[in-house]
Amino acid sequence: MIAALRPETIIVISPHQTMYADYFHISPGSSAQGDFARFGAPQVRVRVDYDTQLVARLCEGAQQWQLPAGTDGERDSRPDHGTMVPLYFVNRYLDRYRIVRMGLSGLPLAEHYKLGQCLAEAVQALDTKAVLIASGDLSHRLKADGPYGYRKEGPEYDRQVMDVMEKADFVRLLHFSEDFCEKAGECGHRSFTILAGALEKSKVHAQRLSYEGTFGVGYGICAYTCTDPESAV
Repeated sequence: MIAALRPETIIVISPHQTMYADYFHISPGSSAQGDFARFGAPQVRVRVDYDTQLVARLCEGAQQWQLPAGTDGERDSRPDHGTMVPLYFVNRYLDRYRIVRMGLSGLPLAEHYKLGQCLAEAVQALDTKAVLIASGDLSHRLKADGPYGYRKEGPEYDRQVMDVMEKADFVRLLHFSEDFCEKAGECGHRSFTILAGALEKSKVHAQRLSYEGTFGVGYGICAYTCTDPESAV
């Protein structure tokens, strides 16, 4: 689906990117390379070329939106697995694109939503044809024999968030309490909230592609296609 769109840039929001309590980190530089050595597959490598123009525009926009976001504070230049896993599959079908890699923060959900709005504005200002991937798992607490055990909030979180995402009823993401999300053990909610902000002014066709609770961790995939011709994301 992504290859058919032929995007110039793919924006990846990952919960495993550098993360600060009060700052959104955006990867600096022109390129980077990572591999899956920590997962037993060092031969599987992913190289990325960054869209430096869009990164610069996004950083400028963040200042105007009074958002603490930028390219400072990089801890590790290698792409994280939250970025490399989706790009591993994209690369089977598409080989010419640039990326913007963004992390999350400990700031409130409303600030993540605002960052999404800022991102959409930057993409539109540069007239860039872009795809946005909001990477992240759902609950990690679906099964007693899973890696993080079971809590009743786990399945309930997955049910609620998949209902939100398949309907593109994005504003509901802002009403999930921090306590509920923490008990559910999710890691992608803030990624989804940035996506919601980016699509705020767009009419979208939503598709629920799959949901699995494999190994006690929830994995949901939804796709959103902008149906208004003026939208760049």
